[in-house]
Amino acid sequence: MTGRLHIAVVGAGPAGLAVALLLQRAGHQVSVFERFDEPKPLGSGLILQPTGLTVLHHLGLLGEILSLGARIDRLFGADARTGRTVLDVRYDARPGGRFGLAVHRAALFGVLHRAALREGIVVETGTEITDIDAGGERATLLGGDGKRIGPFELVVDASGTRSALRRRADASCEPKPLAYGAFWASLGWREGFDPHALLQRYDKASVMIGVLPIGRPELDADPMAAFFWSLKPADAESVCAAGIDAWKERLVSLWPECRAFTDQIDGFDQLVLARYGHHTLMRPTGRRLAIIGDSAHSASPQLGQGANMALLDAVGLAYALQLHPSLDDALEDYVRARRLHVRVFQVLSRMFTPFYQSDSVLLPFLRDRLVATVAEIPPAPRVLASMVAGTLVDPFRRVGLREVEWRSASRLKTEGSMNVRRPDQEQNEAIEHSMP
Repeated sequence: MTGRLHIAVVGAGPAGLAVALLLQRAGHQVSVFERFDEPKPLGSGLILQPTGLTVLHHLGLLGEILSLGARIDRLFGADARTGRTVLDVRYDARPGGRFGLAVHRAALFGVLHRAALREGIVVETGTEITDIDAGGERATLLGGDGKRIGPFELVVDASGTRSALRRRADASCEPKPLAYGAFWASLGWREGFDPHALLQRYDKASVMIGVLPIGRPELDADPMAAFFWSLKPADAESVCAAGIDAWKERLVSLWPECRAFTDQIDGFDQLVLARYGHHTLMRPTGRRLAIIGDSAHSASPQLGQGANMALLDAVGLAYALQLHPSLDDALEDYVRARRLHVRVFQVLSRMFTPFYQSDSVLLPFLRDRLVATVAEIPPAPRVLASMVAGTLVDPFRRVGLREVEWRSASRLKTEGSMNVRRPDQEQNEAIEHSMP
């Protein structure tokens, strides 16, 4: 082990909080810095895949997040005009009982933030970190106000896609903006939609409407859904200028049942415009610097892997520091441990996204008539299930994890996607899983 280090974590999102928990529990002294005046989640909903859920179990937080989220067994999409099935991926195509868990981002943030507070981790808010000085024996953070913070033996950049520290990586690059983003809203759940599925409707590849049950942000809250509609961020101004009624009318014309959600939207101020970019750092490390999560790699959300890969990065870094007495050796091992998994899914994201979000006429034609048919022929259903689960390439062994036994994990939650309760300690202990 590298010994007790004083480590700075920049960013108090899921990646930053997870790595802070892991490093604090390993005996390191951890300081977390957040640019907002108070730590808070950004965005609407996401799906925690078996990869991310395994990390949360390792942190002792699986039962708590299961009590808030909505179990997802299926991803289903259809052509809005013909009703033709375009996408149908089921987790049970592979044996073992895997599932996804859709959650409000506030739920994931809350579970991790409460755990950090229990561990005595202090988050210093209102601190904008603009650079790192690692020229000496230890590293110093540079604040936007010229303040120098430190020194630290290691800095972990978990500040997201707008990272200011990424340029200090051994081989840096910046995200390339993707043509398509999305309007997102967190709305009240409505009956009549599959409570265990991500449902989508497509008009070619230029329009994608989605409904995702996301459980509750807190135990005493009402069940919610994430509702989204893809568009080019460059077109958002003209869409808003045409008025909310015109936008809602277009959605309902493509998917009449979604009126249950559009009726809850009174104006564009209820919507968040998400912009996406794509980049992959070939070496997510620098001098006394480790880069994790969206700071290290970003992609379209089409495969739903972002938060899950960030959680795996956090475990991979903590495990490497546990294994090696030398910091340089630990950082090198972190790079090796995450390289293949990250690159495979970044390539897959780049390949698949244009079939669902692009101006192409040919790609959605092939998607609807060829890809959808091939996807039903074995072993394609198993491959697609592994792809969605994040396990097409084994992400666990290299970061010291064993995957959760999902049939035991499913007992932590009562039947019904919105039936929420807190699991007791005995049920938590029923899941056999540990880090070597």
